[in-house]
Amino acid sequence: MSHRALPRTAPRPGAPSPTALVATAAVATTSPAAASVTASPTAGTPPSVTASPSGAPSPPAADPPSPTDPLSVWPGSTAPVDDDLAVAGVPLTEVADRFGTPAYVLDEAEVRDRCRAYLRAFPGTDVCYAAKAFLCRAMVHWVREEGLGLDVCSAGELELAVTSGFPPERIVLHGNAKSPADLQAALRLGVGRIVIDSTSEIARLAAAVPAGSRQRVLVRVVPGIAAGGHAKIRTGTDDQKFGLSLADGSAQHAITRVLGQTRLELVGLHCHLGSQITTVKPYLSAVRRLIGLLARIHEQHGLTLPELDLGGGHGIAYRPGEPTLDLASLGHRIRAELARGCAAAGLPVPRLAVEPGRAIVGPAGVVLYRVLSVKRTGAHTFVAVDGGMSDNPRPALYGVRYAPRLIGRRPTAAPEPVTVVGRHCEAGDVLAADVPLPGDVRPGDLLAVPVAGAYHLSMASGYNLVGRPPVVAVAGGRARLLVRRESLADIQERDIGL
Repeated sequence: MSHRALPRTAPRPGAPSPTALVATAAVATTSPAAASVTASPTAGTPPSVTASPSGAPSPPAADPPSPTDPLSVWPGSTAPVDDDLAVAGVPLTEVADRFGTPAYVLDEAEVRDRCRAYLRAFPGTDVCYAAKAFLCRAMVHWVREEGLGLDVCSAGELELAVTSGFPPERIVLHGNAKSPADLQAALRLGVGRIVIDSTSEIARLAAAVPAGSRQRVLVRVVPGIAAGGHAKIRTGTDDQKFGLSLADGSAQHAITRVLGQTRLELVGLHCHLGSQITTVKPYLSAVRRLIGLLARIHEQHGLTLPELDLGGGHGIAYRPGEPTLDLASLGHRIRAELARGCAAAGLPVPRLAVEPGRAIVGPAGVVLYRVLSVKRTGAHTFVAVDGGMSDNPRPALYGVRYAPRLIGRRPTAAPEPVTVVGRHCEAGDVLAADVPLPGDVRPGDLLAVPVAGAYHLSMASGYNLVGRPPVVAVAGGRARLLVRRESLADIQERDIGL
């Protein structure tokens, strides 16, 4: 696990020590995580899971380093090796040599540890991984093995998950503008829940449901709570495109319309406040407002809804010293607030669901770039690398800041402030502004950027036709390719020509 947000654990039994690492081209095999699954009380609800031992006793947890430790935001398996860093026992320089750059490295154990941490923090809760953060077949496999559900936002994500073996009844489909293809795929594959995001999709969805069957749905409610790390990722207020307003009655109107559709079964409410939320208070406010709506539904329609999905948005640190959301406190206080509020309203406690994405995969990822040029212009030093906004648009979109690190050699100069930029034809192609790197940084150097697992490749583009980087998993001292590099041939095959 990441040093910063979750308790650090020792490497898995059998992993080589950092001082005895051997690069290998062999494919690593991962043993299935043992997990016992208990069916939820409502048919079709994503099951709750209790993690069970994997056969060998877990090693004792090490003391986590200080939040300002340079490695505090790296995967918990990260260890210095000479002038290099190793993740899960694999030197990052060897990953770059074998797979090229740019390359994304994903620590499998970190992902699995974070899945398990959510199950511990939210017992009796449906924890659904938010696929939009990052999805590939291996990620589907890991999430399924760890017993989580899955939330998807398109037919593409849904088809990938189901064809990779994920049970469709444990999948929730989101989207503010679901296409007919999205809804048809969801109904054909039998997803467990569809989240209603607008009144216009209610009749359209109901008409698509086959005669004699019913589709379980949730209604996404906007509770009027401002939370999130940037204006573009705040979704709990009325001035953005998602959900149905509680304040103006849109949510209540949608609920009435859903209840009038015989082929739709309303089973609960959904709410997602935004992203990069680092305090518990907004979630508690949301719980209180949604309990009020549950009570009004019960009073007006005589219906007790059995489910409440609070979405995700749990904040992580991208640089040492940044705040993170305390997961254990979040789980305890949400469940306590839900129990108190429901008792006061005379309602049974609904089954809770949460949807972490970034908080599971973000800190598990590292991206490797090769320096192509160093340009000193007046007081500024620009370090240009072989990737950029085509594989990580987040700095350009949200001003996100990272902490890149030189690896692979011992610097001979003191750190100086530089701006790490990408290779694209855009002045805003900046990956990390005003960050310290050795003053002797030069072309050919290797830079590693932690906390790169979420919303990098999932938001990647084809800008300048450079091709999207590969994804490499590391586990137990071995590296294996999960997603290959997009080649020029891949790009050309899509272009039919004149």
